[in-house]
Amino acid sequence: MTTRVAAVDCGTNSIRLLVADLDPVTGALDELDRRMRIVRLGQGVDRTGRLAPEALERTFAACREYAEVIREHGVPADRIRFVATSASRDAENRDAFVRGVVGILGVEPEVISGDQEAEFSFTGATRELTGEHGMQTPYLVVDIGGGSTEFVLGDGQVSAARSVDVGCVRMTERHLVHDGEVTDPPTPAQIAAMTADVDAALDEAARAVPLERARTLVGLAGSVTTVAALALDLPEYDSAAIHHSRVSLEQVRRISGELLTATHAERAAHRVIHEGRVDVIAAGALVLLRVMERTGAKDVVVSEHDILDGIAWSVLS
Repeated sequence: MTTRVAAVDCGTNSIRLLVADLDPVTGALDELDRRMRIVRLGQGVDRTGRLAPEALERTFAACREYAEVIREHGVPADRIRFVATSASRDAENRDAFVRGVVGILGVEPEVISGDQEAEFSFTGATRELTGEHGMQTPYLVVDIGGGSTEFVLGDGQVSAARSVDVGCVRMTERHLVHDGEVTDPPTPAQIAAMTADVDAALDEAARAVPLERARTLVGLAGSVTTVAALALDLPEYDSAAIHHSRVSLEQVRRISGELLTATHAERAAHRVIHEGRVDVIAAGALVLLRVMERTGAKDVVVSEHDILDGIAWSVLS
């Protein structure tokens, strides 16, 4: 017997919805609706410590859209879970965010810890990998978000996890912005400073997670899936083609280099890059590259199933 649930993942850059019927016996997830909106909730949080009014309104507009979808699918309130991640953890005025979400969706957003975020990401990404050809364990799941990156090592269950404050939005705002505008393209000095910041975060992650034990690297979230779309040379974004594709270290190195030397217009010309990611994808690609170089991974398995799917399964427990 299936159970209908709704999961919302509100991150630093995007807010996503999944409505699905879950079968806990077979482990099947029948997707009814999956959608994403770029709202940049984390706009300026690294600098100000607060959620900007315009960022809150963009997020609330998406919540109103999602509330209608959830009603159309008849999901009861006790089967809705709304999880908020990095940006809302960091913000002084997160109470305004909580009040707004409750008013629209009738459920309180759970501002989860980095460790909880890591567990949901691992569950969502690996639940269907068991038995897949070439997928050796333990898995290292790397979820590159807007404000943070999660590292989760496990074989069926999580054995070690760490969240570090390195994400595509945070790195862009911290290192690639000058006089309020994203440098186009970044200077060598900016790239070097960002790389040093990412490497320091990898040192921090490695103190909690034995990265060298990983046999399969699994990459999640928009930066990784966008790099995969570029590697596959897709004419437009195709989730089915991207899901469980493998992208080599050489491909990631080439794409990262191209994005870091491209202008905004050149990046925007790629139809697979969502308009809301054009200014942050170069930073996201660099994070992925440094992770692969640090772990020695020859390739990354790209998953379209991630923390959102993990949130959905967590409703049943």
